[in-house]
Amino acid sequence: MQIVKIVAAGVAIVGMSVAANAHAGKTFDSVKAKGYVQCGVGTGLPGFSSVDSKGQYTGLDVDVCRAVAAAMFGDANKVRYTPLTAKERFTALQSGEIDILSRNTTWTMTRDTSLGLTFAGVNYYDGQGFLVKKSLGVTSAKELAGATFCIQAGTTTELNLADYMRSHHMKYQAVTFDTSDATSKAFDNGRCDVLTSDQSQLYALRTQLKNPEGAMVLPEVISKEPLGPVVRSDDTQWFNLVKWSLFAMKNAEWLGVTSKNVAEMKKSNNPNIQRLLGTSGEFGKMIGVSNAWAYDIISQVGNYGESFERNVGMESPLKIKRGLNALWTQGGIQYAPPIR
Repeated sequence: MQIVKIVAAGVAIVGMSVAANAHAGKTFDSVKAKGYVQCGVGTGLPGFSSVDSKGQYTGLDVDVCRAVAAAMFGDANKVRYTPLTAKERFTALQSGEIDILSRNTTWTMTRDTSLGLTFAGVNYYDGQGFLVKKSLGVTSAKELAGATFCIQAGTTTELNLADYMRSHHMKYQAVTFDTSDATSKAFDNGRCDVLTSDQSQLYALRTQLKNPEGAMVLPEVISKEPLGPVVRSDDTQWFNLVKWSLFAMKNAEWLGVTSKNVAEMKKSNNPNIQRLLGTSGEFGKMIGVSNAWAYDIISQVGNYGESFERNVGMESPLKIKRGLNALWTQGGIQYAPPIR
């Protein structure tokens, strides 16, 4: 009797899975029908989303978009990009102008619960810092009383700065701009004493200054800024595809599967690698795509570590150390649930 019950339950689960795939959500169906992913990115932030000399979008955030396209279509190039300011990004996603927002966006409780949006994971753990010109003669954020700050409008940066200065009983003046590029140029031209933003952005923007060596990032980090892709909350299947595309990149790094060895790894006897690459199980079908979904991501975009090093790590002009963004097995906190 027990066996009969288990078999019956298994049939029911399979039936639910098939039904879920047969009735995919609005965004999933729409993306599949039009043949590309419309991805909202930044307006130009080196390392995360910017246009290279060949006119191609590159960056850590861009790679998330490419991974989703590879999983969905088997082709990482089936992406169209919409550059968005911080003010525009959530409205663009809510209105359906874009399918996914992958634009250095901080996961907060307010954004996750009140905008009709859902964060699909964290592709970069960041924190807010301060960039100053060495000629200012300060070495700590606690010496910035009375300073003028350049800030990008519509970000958590404004609120974090207000909290920090209030808690340290320091007065300040804020000057806001719509884009990170405008904020950086204002700092470069002397409109303010300090540029404050996520530390990753400060390192990126410093490379664009007239004299990068004349500026320094102060040691203080005053906030938690978990950055990641966002989707609308009304389509679970689309959410699962975006979420597991990011998880596949992290699991690939954990398992040592790279863009260079992924074809050879299909012969692996490791059950975790077999499930990741679709040589066992039906994990692609569970999210409505081919069982080669993760193979396509890794072969065309690379694993998370490859993407990090290429875009913002030591192989890039930014030369940011992995730090918190190392895998949990390497002293960081990047972690993905298992595929099984």
